[in-house]
Amino acid sequence: MKDLKYISAYTIPFVAVLSIWLQGIYTYLTPIYVFGLIPLIELFTSSSEDNLDDDLRLSKSKKQLFDWLLYINLPIIYMILFYALYTVSNLSLATYEIIGIIFSTGIVLGANGINVGHELGHRFSKERFIAKALLLPSLYMHFYIEHNFGHHLKAATNEDPATAKYNQPLYSFWFTSIIGQYLSAWGIQIKLLKQNNQSFLSVKNDMLWYLIITIIYLSLTFTTFGFIGLLVALSCAIVGFLLLETINYIEHYGLLRKKNDSGRYERVREIHSWNSNHLLGRILLFELTRHSDHHYRASKKYQLLDHHKESPQLPYGYPTSMVISFFPPLWFMLMNKRVPKEMKP
Repeated sequence: MKDLKYISAYTIPFVAVLSIWLQGIYTYLTPIYVFGLIPLIELFTSSSEDNLDDDLRLSKSKKQLFDWLLYINLPIIYMILFYALYTVSNLSLATYEIIGIIFSTGIVLGANGINVGHELGHRFSKERFIAKALLLPSLYMHFYIEHNFGHHLKAATNEDPATAKYNQPLYSFWFTSIIGQYLSAWGIQIKLLKQNNQSFLSVKNDMLWYLIITIIYLSLTFTTFGFIGLLVALSCAIVGFLLLETINYIEHYGLLRKKNDSGRYERVREIHSWNSNHLLGRILLFELTRHSDHHYRASKKYQLLDHHKESPQLPYGYPTSMVISFFPPLWFMLMNKRVPKEMKP
């Protein structure tokens, strides 16, 4: 029964459906749930540093249940997105209701879309197609290339756009990370094409395919749901990828890898990502909060991630930390003293 705890991650889509269905002020139920109720509950729930023993690790690594708990997010996010777009394009809603639906749907695209797409994107198997489909509604398909071939190589360095610098406010990071990651993805793609002696118009140019697929997706949205549907779809995507970037912000804030005598950075270790063992955040985000072990062994599946004593620990879980990051002075007050002295500029 313990393996079924990750079903809790579906409470976010459930609340989103409820938000769209009830309409009125209830369209704001999802942001209230995610940024209000969950952080409040998290303050009073425990954390666990326990790791799996060898027998349990072997058992969990073979259970397909953990994979299907990820796969099912694909139809869920598209059904909720369709429901939202159908609602705003067919019913007479007040502006505040449409905004509420945008936030509710966008949160699902980030939490159950990009987050799960991130997990599946590390598997370099047929599952990567599910990962890219999960990234599409947030207009973040380039994340697959940049994250796997850019971020995991450059994490906790000044060259990584997805690593927040010491004393950098969240809102500044949104711009530098969003723009930097997109440009980085193109740079990686062009480098890969050159290494394989392929032209820009090659069928192997994934970034070009992502652009074409995104245009087709937005065109179909406009054709089916009109201008209001297109506008809402774009707005939901923005909410979704800003949710991701807020998580990116707290994952490596202020942490830096040292350069060795040859000028190359030391390898990524457990000390280069902020970790959180708070159980609620771990379950809702499919163990993303054990981020130190994820960067240490990127191919390890979410249900197998470990706690490392040497990893820097967040004072709260990811949901609460995200809320705190919205208030830069409070974030700096809590986090700057936790950044290792040798990593501070």
